[in-house]
Amino acid sequence: MIKLYEKKEILFAVLWIVAYCVILGTIRGNFGDASVAMLIALLVFTAGIIAFVKANRLEEKYGLAGWPKDMKRYLFFLPVWILATGNIWDGIAPSYRGVSLIYAVLSMILVGFVEEMIFRGFLFRAMLSKDKTIVAILVSAVTFGIGHIVNLFIGQAGFETVMQIVFAVSWGFILTMVFYRGGSMFPCITAHAMIDALSLFGADNALIDRIYIGVTIVVAIVYCIYLGRLKTFAGRSR
Repeated sequence: MIKLYEKKEILFAVLWIVAYCVILGTIRGNFGDASVAMLIALLVFTAGIIAFVKANRLEEKYGLAGWPKDMKRYLFFLPVWILATGNIWDGIAPSYRGVSLIYAVLSMILVGFVEEMIFRGFLFRAMLSKDKTIVAILVSAVTFGIGHIVNLFIGQAGFETVMQIVFAVSWGFILTMVFYRGGSMFPCITAHAMIDALSLFGADNALIDRIYIGVTIVVAIVYCIYLGRLKTFAGRSR
């Protein structure tokens, strides 16, 4: 694995993404988000990523060395934290009960970690090392959104999937810019985990969901422009 990483870092990242989409898409389609199989698969991916990063001392590169020091430069990430609660703007109505809900919440938290590491960490950093910042940001954000097309194969409606892709691309830009400017993966992982976990509790009101997507698009544009104008600052707290 390390040899592939050293020689073809972009291919290394793409293989992680493909493996994740195929394996998790299959498990989700057959067993669902609240299954033990889903949780175990995510634990394996999480353990594999952590083991690789620690074994090769890549914590700094992948933003796992600490939080950004000067949080106020990023507006204390308030746009991110507020948007991350959007799935419960239409009220609370848990999708699962009892142990199933626990499995699902844990799985969604792990999804936040794994997806941020493979899209913002492996893929974005691999492309960024080629000194093509704009391309790296675009590819990381758009690939993250398009990755949600796998939901079509588990029976999700076409229009709903398209809206989810637009929503995910918007979040892709936000999270990529947050990581690029802040140098820390922790705000991205936290926000992503919140979005996915809270999606299990939303009342699923179609109108509110569309408003949420619209607000996300607007905030993505404004916040990314703001982050793009910040001067480089790599400091992180320990």
